[in-house]
Amino acid sequence: MVDQLLRAALSHAARGWRVFPLRPGDKRPAIRDWEARATTDPARIRRAWAQAPRLNIGLACGPSNLVVIDLDTPDHGTVRPAAWDRPGVRDGIDVLAALAADHGQTTPLETLATETASGGEHLYFTAPPNRRIRNSAGRLGWLIDVRAAGGYVVAAGSVVRGRRYRSNDHDVVAPLPDWITELLASPDVPAPGQERQELGAFLDLVGRRSQYAAAALRGEIEAVLAARAGSHQRNTTLNKAAFALGQLVAAGLLPDPLARAALAEASAAIGLPAREADRTIRSGLTAGARHPRPAPNGSGAP
Repeated sequence: MVDQLLRAALSHAARGWRVFPLRPGDKRPAIRDWEARATTDPARIRRAWAQAPRLNIGLACGPSNLVVIDLDTPDHGTVRPAAWDRPGVRDGIDVLAALAADHGQTTPLETLATETASGGEHLYFTAPPNRRIRNSAGRLGWLIDVRAAGGYVVAAGSVVRGRRYRSNDHDVVAPLPDWITELLASPDVPAPGQERQELGAFLDLVGRRSQYAAAALRGEIEAVLAARAGSHQRNTTLNKAAFALGQLVAAGLLPDPLARAALAEASAAIGLPAREADRTIRSGLTAGARHPRPAPNGSGAP
């Protein structure tokens, strides 16, 4: 297995994909600032895996010019959202097929793909020129996440929970289909702090109920967005934010669905895997709800 991991890392780098080490048997980065330190240099890769041969392999999507569509499987007991309560829709692959049919397209499966440890699939595409695609969680549909600029994926050859990530027989990486690009694309040249500007819609909704809650929401989401991609503090920061917003939800100052949506968007923007982020958000909101935080007098509470 040890030689396989090094060979796989070198093989990915030979394709021009920037790799970095993940913790052995895990999906989490083994280094800080992974996006900046990801490399195609065989000598650096050999040194890293010589020091810890069981390291898994991460691919930094943005520097590798990749957009990876992550098709997940539902956790046991998960209830399908009403929008995807359709016959035959059971997992992320089914959702993508339904989405393609809705747009008069075929399901884009003719590309390199990797089977994940959870039984899902990563579809690899080259990023479109002059369009900025960023991480997103559920933007395309239920159980579909996107890993692009600011994100990473666990690469083929890695082993998680005793299961190896394996690629299919398609060696060629297809361009991201135009119809998916249009659904995902951000403006060609994003303004600085654009993720923060996107909070405007959330803040407008909350501000109508409580200026105090709107200010608290802004502060917590700003804190999450400030946690740099690759930082080990991202999950801790997200948990603290979810706890604080859960207190406001329990006090009736903030709608629960809105808090979840804002936290999910922020966690996707900093590259947290959707399943990990969802667990953290649910746990933080639940814990915070046990300690309601009413607005101070004169704060604009309803």
